[in-house]
Amino acid sequence: MQRILVVDDAEINRELLRDVLNEDYVVETAADGAEALLLLEGTFDTMSALLLDLNMPKMNGFAVLDEMEKRHWMGKLPVLVISGECSPEIESMCLNLGVSDFIHKPFERTVVRNRVRNAIDLFTYKNRLEQQVEEQAAALKKQDQIIQVQARKLKAAEPFNRLMMEYSAAIMEVETRLKILNTEFSLTYKRNPFEAIKSRLKTPSSIYEKLARRGFPITVESIRENLTDVAGVRVICSFPDDIYRLALLVTMQDGIALIQEKDYIKNPKPNGYRSLHLILGVPIFLSHEKKQVMVEMQFRTIAMDFWASLEHKLKYKRDVEDPDEIARQLKECSDSIETLDHQMQRIRDQIDQAQDK
Repeated sequence: MQRILVVDDAEINRELLRDVLNEDYVVETAADGAEALLLLEGTFDTMSALLLDLNMPKMNGFAVLDEMEKRHWMGKLPVLVISGECSPEIESMCLNLGVSDFIHKPFERTVVRNRVRNAIDLFTYKNRLEQQVEEQAAALKKQDQIIQVQARKLKAAEPFNRLMMEYSAAIMEVETRLKILNTEFSLTYKRNPFEAIKSRLKTPSSIYEKLARRGFPITVESIRENLTDVAGVRVICSFPDDIYRLALLVTMQDGIALIQEKDYIKNPKPNGYRSLHLILGVPIFLSHEKKQVMVEMQFRTIAMDFWASLEHKLKYKRDVEDPDEIARQLKECSDSIETLDHQMQRIRDQIDQAQDK
């Protein structure tokens, strides 16, 4: 049976509570705060709850709570305050100090038993969750350490470094072709088809983690065959039709092979994410050979890119309140961005038509 400690200077209250609770718990008692702390020193780990009177001689309940806080006991044992009449201010003060609940006088048997059981159950559940979180955190830390070690080994391997050089060359090839198109558009149409280019190579740890998560071998050939996003290029355009025009021009170029296309602009993800994704085979020219390397290209408008960046940051804020409401608002923002993009595109078309007359 679980053990609880009842602390009250009135013997009749101690006995009444013992009578109410002794069918379900082993009930210990103490007549004042000092006696309670002395008893808790040797039995704290075995106690399941503390029922504490506030108004006691020698050492009152607030002094007990203060001492428990100093000893780091608060939060590890549910405390229920025994009270006759507590003002809202007193109850608020107790709750701020970490008190779980209140047992009001005169005692009502069913209410007392339910409040004590609920407080213990909630604390047991909370402690179990905290233990699971600690275990998961330890497992994740260990997994991350393994990933980092393996990633360092991967990075130190000459074949891996050569593969990364090939991906870097493919990014440079794509960037060069885009810049040439941008220069041509600037001369021919007096405007640019895109606003910015962002590129990145996956880190060794990210590559290792993704291969391991998908159950693929950790080898250079496995990277080449199973990962399509080691090299990434993101193109930020002003208008939606620029995205499709530029994507078509890129895929029509000599040597470029369109391997896969995912259109999240026409078919947005449920959370509102919009972007055009292409997996391209890009030719690179080395000293003794020509190779085709996969590059992931993403095309977004400025507004789409801003939304995606903000959504990514909010996604990893674990302490955010009401995440479902945040997700709903982000989806609304995404819908508004789509409307704004097309409205701005129509305004641009009207300006272009006026200039052509």
